[in-house]
Amino acid sequence: MENLIKRITIDPEIAHGKPTIRNTRYAVSYILEYLAGGDSIEDLLEEFKDLEKEDVLACLAYAAQTVNFKDFRVSAA
Repeated sequence: MENLIKRITIDPEIAHGKPTIRNTRYAVSYILEYLAGGDSIEDLLEEFKDLEKEDVLACLAYAAQTVNFKDFRVSAA
């Protein structure tokens, strides 16, 4: 998982400092939103030709690691 996480970069000059994939403008949050919306990894790879499967897996690994480090609470609506 650590090798995947290395694909996630944070640069204040790119995407307003949001975590992105390999210093591109693909924000981790955008990829996670696509996955949460029902798109598959294959769908994303077809739509975004410059992404690799490991990039999408890196987003998932980053999200898992982030949730483990924060006090994450979901409020009932």
